[in-house]
Amino acid sequence: MLRAQYERRGPVPQDVIEAVAFEAPPLEAGQVLLEVVAAPINPSDLLTLTGEYGQLPPLPAIGGRERVGRVAELGPDAGELAVGQLVLLPRGSGTWSTHVVGVAAQLQPLPNDADPLQLSMMTINPPTAALLLSEFVSLEPGEWVIQNAANSAVGLYLVQLARDRGYRTANVVRRGDAAEVVRETGGDVVLLDGEDLAGRVSAATDGAQIRLGIDAVAGGATGHLADCLCESATLVNYGRMSGEPCVVQPDAFVFRDLTLRGFWLAPWFQRAPEERRRAIVGEIAGLIATGKLHAPIEATYDVSDIKDAVAAAASGGRSGKILIVPRH
Repeated sequence: MLRAQYERRGPVPQDVIEAVAFEAPPLEAGQVLLEVVAAPINPSDLLTLTGEYGQLPPLPAIGGRERVGRVAELGPDAGELAVGQLVLLPRGSGTWSTHVVGVAAQLQPLPNDADPLQLSMMTINPPTAALLLSEFVSLEPGEWVIQNAANSAVGLYLVQLARDRGYRTANVVRRGDAAEVVRETGGDVVLLDGEDLAGRVSAATDGAQIRLGIDAVAGGATGHLADCLCESATLVNYGRMSGEPCVVQPDAFVFRDLTLRGFWLAPWFQRAPEERRRAIVGEIAGLIATGKLHAPIEATYDVSDIKDAVAAAASGGRSGKILIVPRH
């Protein structure tokens, strides 16, 4: 058994983490031993390793925040779970591991015939995309929404969810070779970012009044999106890929009544009623199981190769996610 552990944080994420051997403890009542099937490396995981994320677990810690596993062994009074059942584990730290002990009552059974690699990515990026579309503006079918970083994992999920809900998407990317994957995923309009973005968006959407903008880049890119929005629109920021603060001219607020909001999934899950949380997860699991929602995968790595996996995830120019897929 191996897990990816770090005892310090630093500017180069792959330098602080390593694979270490461990032994699983004896199972107590209500517990099960799970073989981890797949666990993604998300941007938030990298920021946790560098110490820049909003929630940092105490050290030493195990990397990762989401995963799916299969039941390998049942402890006493483990309920109705069966050995071999694919399950979703609760979101939380410590997912880059070959095995984990879980509480049976906290595990959500998943379709055994669904793609476990796609299911492993369902608890962070897809809910973020879904809630960005629903929590700030009540969109009507046929309306446009504009986003940047459209080729990111959240961006591609947002394209698919918007299409499923009947919305149209104007998608902004920062490099030309990132546009094709957005088009293939179903983006209606894909444009390169730039100072003249508003004019090009207006021409491509026939002058649509866009009431919702979604920003993951910050810096001047926030202002470019603001210029594309109509009066009294809402612009939501959920990331800072540029490493810079959001820059929006005062005119957008003073003369066009623009609202700038922020979104972070963690406090939403803490505040939302249980039935609302389950509804979001259930909707996403169903769309993934039927093939309506998916994300491209760049490469998979064993836990023993965690340094290479983290380095690959931190590199630019990828066309998909990096996953930890333990060899059992």
